[in-house]
Amino acid sequence: MTAAVRRFALLTLAALGAVVVIATPAGAQQLVDAGKQDDGSGGLAFVLLTVLVFAIGLSLFYMDRIRRRGDEGREER
Repeated sequence: MTAAVRRFALLTLAALGAVVVIATPAGAQQLVDAGKQDDGSGGLAFVLLTVLVFAIGLSLFYMDRIRRRGDEGREER
């Protein structure tokens, strides 16, 4: 095998390994315990949910803003 083929094979195996390592935590069914007691043990789950909702909302707002700027640029041409 040539050096380029070896590099490509090594890079492919490394990328596949990285994907497997990164995706492993997704196999867990419950990453954050929402708690069952009335002692406020589900606070972290609530905070993470709130952050996720705001992050999704802000990203949608940002993507819409970029789309509108692109439409304005096309109209000026």
